[in-house]
Amino acid sequence: MTDVNPAKSVRRPHHWRRELIELAALFTAVALADAVANLVAHGPDGPFLLVAAAVSLAGTVAFHLWWAQRHSHAPPSGRAGQPERSGPSRRSGASDTAAPSALPASPGGKHAPSGDHSDSDSDSDSDSEANGLARSETVLWRMRTTVRDEPGSLAVLCTALARQRVDILTLQTHPLADGTVDEFLLRAPATLQSRQLGHEVSAAGGHDTWIERADTHDLVDTPTHVLGLATRTALDPAELPLALRRLLGRCTIHSLPAVAVSGAPTDASTPAEGVLEERLMRLRDPSGGTITVERPHLPFTPTEFARARALIELDARLGPRMPHRQDVFTLPEGNEITVRRAGPDDAQAARAMHDRCTDRTLGLRYHGPVGDADRYLGHLLSPRFGRTLAVQTASGRIVGLGHLLWDGDETEVALLVEDAWQRRGIGSELLGRLVGLAEEAGCESVYAVTQASNTGMVAAMRGLGLPLDYQIEEGTLVITARLATSPAHSGPAHDLP
Repeated sequence: MTDVNPAKSVRRPHHWRRELIELAALFTAVALADAVANLVAHGPDGPFLLVAAAVSLAGTVAFHLWWAQRHSHAPPSGRAGQPERSGPSRRSGASDTAAPSALPASPGGKHAPSGDHSDSDSDSDSDSEANGLARSETVLWRMRTTVRDEPGSLAVLCTALARQRVDILTLQTHPLADGTVDEFLLRAPATLQSRQLGHEVSAAGGHDTWIERADTHDLVDTPTHVLGLATRTALDPAELPLALRRLLGRCTIHSLPAVAVSGAPTDASTPAEGVLEERLMRLRDPSGGTITVERPHLPFTPTEFARARALIELDARLGPRMPHRQDVFTLPEGNEITVRRAGPDDAQAARAMHDRCTDRTLGLRYHGPVGDADRYLGHLLSPRFGRTLAVQTASGRIVGLGHLLWDGDETEVALLVEDAWQRRGIGSELLGRLVGLAEEAGCESVYAVTQASNTGMVAAMRGLGLPLDYQIEEGTLVITARLATSPAHSGPAHDLP
């Protein structure tokens, strides 16, 4: 127990002693004033003493004013030379006791002394310039690491990032059975390399760390990003594979139909709840078959698996649908034709176009027996495997089809134009629109499989004005157009959904 004397027991001094001292001081002052007055009034040097007293008084007042102005800006409470804090940093989570470790270092590599005020202004100016330069020269990183599921483990990791002046922009947590996967979006100084960043994370208790560069598109928060993907999927079923790719990052997506082109059933049966392996997901396709998602460089988490299942369930509940937008353009000879999205409902009209095409035209398109051409339509017109554009005349007849097919992590373009409508610019129009859709979907390249004798397809690919790569495999010509460095195809002729 602390020993505290109550206020009543404190012994107070007697007031009569203080009053006696004040009375004696008053009489002494009166006596001195009378002596000075007699000396000034009756002495020979009285006027000079009066002037000297006035000068002394003025000098004392001037000295007091100078001293007050110089020492009036005292530092606030706390340690000398350091600004008063209002509280700890919210992002770093470090307390005031740990703050000195984050002070900017002096040119010699040590912290400046806290009691040195002689060049504090110049030091603060140089620190402000250095901090402004550091903020301007930053890069974005996406980082995923696994930490122990214990209180304080995340705080240790955040403190280690704060010591490297790394700003945490977003944070997602993926619970596991024996830990937690934390996914960060970081803004770090440009001088901080990924290897050094990974070393700091490992020292703070993180393991299985994965780091890659990010860009400004990653600044969207996760709920907004997921809602945007759900909206795109709701408007167009062809968006489902792209939405899964954007949801899960760099991955390969394959759609396996329940029935092969030949009509035989495939081994694509998947439980309704799906299957999650370490780096592979298998999900039931709402239209039949299986959707497989592979990501060799990074394991999937149960949280990601649940998000993918929710997106597929949304697609299944909405059922078959197709955007109804269409564009009309005029051919060089003056005929107007319509370009629109095509789907499974157009299978009969597409078969009728096959019947009007020559065997050579069908052979250049399907690279196989002409009799199997109709079997491919179910796959090509399904929005699960890509997007199809149909060219339709004023009478409603389909005279051309253009396909953009999701082939794992690659994208294929293919064209078929009825013989009577060839050499009129329809193929080039379709190809330009398909490339525009590929760029909108974030594809880096598209490729076309044809034969060297198909001069129309070769000319259409060259007409894109994009960097092209040519490769011949067993008599088949593969032309790849790289889109990453291409001009944007976002004009009115290429924005058909």
